[in-house]
Amino acid sequence: MTSDRGAPLGATLGESGTTFRLWSERAEDVELCLFDADGAERRVTLARGGDHVWAASIPGIGEGQRYGYRVHGPFEPARGDRFNPAKLLLDPYARRVEGTITVRGEHFTHRDGEGGDGAARDDRDSAAVTPKSLVAAPLPLIDDAERPWTPMADSIIYELHVKGFTRLHPELPEALRGTYAGLAHPAALAHLRDLGVTAVELLPVQQQLSQRFLLERGLIDYWGYNTIAFLAPDPRFAATNDPRAELRDAIRALHRAGLEVLLDVVYNHTGEGDELGPTLAFRGIDNAAYYRLNPSDLGRYRNDSGTGNTLAATHPAVVRLILDSLRCFADEYGADGFRFDLATTLGRTRASFSPDAPLFEAIAADPRLNRLKLIAEPWDLGRKGYRLGQFPDGWSEWNGKYRDTVRRFWAGRGRNAGELAVRISGSPDLFGLIRGPAAS
Repeated sequence: MTSDRGAPLGATLGESGTTFRLWSERAEDVELCLFDADGAERRVTLARGGDHVWAASIPGIGEGQRYGYRVHGPFEPARGDRFNPAKLLLDPYARRVEGTITVRGEHFTHRDGEGGDGAARDDRDSAAVTPKSLVAAPLPLIDDAERPWTPMADSIIYELHVKGFTRLHPELPEALRGTYAGLAHPAALAHLRDLGVTAVELLPVQQQLSQRFLLERGLIDYWGYNTIAFLAPDPRFAATNDPRAELRDAIRALHRAGLEVLLDVVYNHTGEGDELGPTLAFRGIDNAAYYRLNPSDLGRYRNDSGTGNTLAATHPAVVRLILDSLRCFADEYGADGFRFDLATTLGRTRASFSPDAPLFEAIAADPRLNRLKLIAEPWDLGRKGYRLGQFPDGWSEWNGKYRDTVRRFWAGRGRNAGELAVRISGSPDLFGLIRGPAAS
């Protein structure tokens, strides 16, 4: 048994091949599945290291290789384990996924997503209907000299959806509408500069999926808040077959126009949904580690996010995954900061919310991340979820009290001039002298 402590997870390209590493504490065996262009599958059994990292170095494997994992272990939902080697799993560290993920019946733990904890395991093979992870080298690091580095106090942030913003712009070529490349078009850049903003905040661009109930109605998840691959850009928004290069080029073009780029990131839950949802990655790799389970019923999930599951953001493996995802989009793509969806969930410890939660402390200790803009949506749907004003130093927060006060004032409902004055002066009652008005 060897130690892989500190070695990068995911697929790491070397001079003669690729090393694959997957973390799973409770797995009994892990198979790497390599697919050729015709879909033929070759399986390689990984060796377990001393840090719950399963690894193998495969000669001759290069950029673009299609792969996935099959993870063996007990299928005992009532005890928190949902291993099922019939389900091909995405690599949580995949830097690229070959296409859009469409949830099918073969992806479910129980047949067609039905059945309670005692129902039989669904052993239909999902490989044929699951997009594969692709081996991809890290992109070159962004030169920090390219960044605008606008102080938070001087920032005017414009939230936009990549497709929604570019889809109907009359001066964009049709082929670029709805795409990352459309953001970099001179007409789009000119429009943003004319608005007078200093930064754009892109709604989620990490690989996501649409839940099955939407697909059955002929709909998709347009907004992208069901992430499934935290290091991979969503190919839905790519005008080319290289979403990584296209997103990176768009961010660099925005930088040249003097605009910062913040990314809306969703680390509070995943697209796998509740206990009847599909098995696509985390649930099949180590369900009890990646998710917060209901302590009185391990067959069900804590649902502080309101979307069916909650990532266990206090677990070391999950903290590492989130940090590596943030570093990837900051260092390789040039993100100048992040807006954290339902960020209260990320600060939930076993006892309650804490500004000293493991993820917050890890970000504060990271010299590459703690200098970026960190913006919390300071609430979730769990008990005592509204935590406005309680995030750590170095963070800013969406200020729901400011929003509500201004809305009431302009709507003529309860015009409290004193309350309005407090809110437009930065809510000192919430953020005090130490954090200051830029925290709002």
